Amino acid sequence: MMVNVLLLNCSLKSGDEQSNTAALMNEIIEIFDREGAGSEVVRLADYSISYGITPDAGEGDQWPEIFEKVKQADIVIVGTPLWLGEKSSIATLAIERLYGGSSLTNDKGQYLYYNKVGGAIVTGNEDGAKHASASILYGLSHLGFTIPPNVDTYWVGEAGPGDSYIEANGKDNEFTQQHAKIMAYNLLHFARLLKEHPIPAEGNKIE
Repeated sequence: MMVNVLLLNCSLKSGDEQSNTAALMNEIIEIFDREGAGSEVVRLADYSISYGITPDAGEGDQWPEIFEKVKQADIVIVGTPLWLGEKSSIATLAIERLYGGSSLTNDKGQYLYYNKVGGAIVTGNEDGAKHASASILYGLSHLGFTIPPNVDTYWVGEAGPGDSYIEANGKDNEFTQQHAKIMAYNLLHFARLLKEHPIPAEGNKIE
């Protein structure tokens, strides 16, 4: 059963710059590839995304083309670097724009994000990974995404300025790699489960 994965890279860097968040995402994509899932990464800094809580902010807003990818995805992962212990401003923008589409419904009359699965990836060289993950995962859950157990993975370096994931060889960190594996397999399991046995519309259909 084919599972489609959309990874929203909320790095502040554009696509022609090296991204630590992308590097950790690639570790998880390797697992998805081995398991036959299709993955697409969208670097949000490369798009013109308007502020607001609407699925379409009008002329010049490129969020609608990203939103179409969200609607087609079975798994949506928000990846962010840490700045001052928080998720990036682009990650906040992404959650707000996802919120703008949360009142729409699927073909059963449920909120649009029902039967989609969400996860979080965080990188940085300071504390705040669990706080950022909690913020992302709660936001996705509140919008209607299903959040399986242990679907956040992160890497952070020592306190203060220093090397991040790539320079510090974060790929060799046993804890991060273990959680990347757990995250990938749990996301896939629940995505497949919900494709075969979607959440019943009884009690949650929007009238």
